[in-house]
Amino acid sequence: MLNVLRPALTRLLTPVADALARTPVTPNALTITGTVGMTAGALWLFPTGHLFAGTLVCTGFVLGDMLDGLLARVKGTSGAWGAFLDSTLDRISDAAVFAGLTIWLVRTRQDALAWVALFCLVMGMMVSYAKARAEGLGIPCNVGIAERTERLLITLVAAGLTGLGVPYVLAIGFWVLAVLSTVTFGQRVDAVRRAAAGRHPPVPAGGSWRDDGGEPPDDARAGAPS
Repeated sequence: MLNVLRPALTRLLTPVADALARTPVTPNALTITGTVGMTAGALWLFPTGHLFAGTLVCTGFVLGDMLDGLLARVKGTSGAWGAFLDSTLDRISDAAVFAGLTIWLVRTRQDALAWVALFCLVMGMMVSYAKARAEGLGIPCNVGIAERTERLLITLVAAGLTGLGVPYVLAIGFWVLAVLSTVTFGQRVDAVRRAAAGRHPPVPAGGSWRDDGGEPPDDARAGAPS
């Protein structure tokens, strides 16, 4: 939904990436630094009630994290490992943000909203997993009204305004996010279902395979004839 802003952000950050390209800094170093900084800030500032400061710190590292892809393109070092590292560490950063806010909600006796925050965390992970799993099967899954950017924006804006004393905004933000994440997950599941139905992939002799925590058989994943 916010993909329309990416060209503008790219133009804004490209000069910074160009400057970093002349230094020994690597894209993976930026990825790791962003994750460590965001995780530390979220788990230190949010639980102690410093919601506005935590929002500023997390926002800064989110913007910094966007530089890794640009730097990789400028340096010509884009690759599968960097993409894997970036996506994997993003899950850690997201978990830290929601965990930090959940701890604060529990400490301030807002138990019901803490459960909503945990639901948002789980659904956010499921949204990301649905896309990763689909792409592992060779099915594009670039659909959904609330991707990671939108989810982080809603969460951080709500947390920041709460830190400034605006009432009810965190509750509104989490409930809206819970609905949007659920809808997005449903959109991705439906998109994969429709794409898979049109492909008629081979089915092993024992029946249709399911993901029970592992990967599908290599021949099924590659679409080899049975």
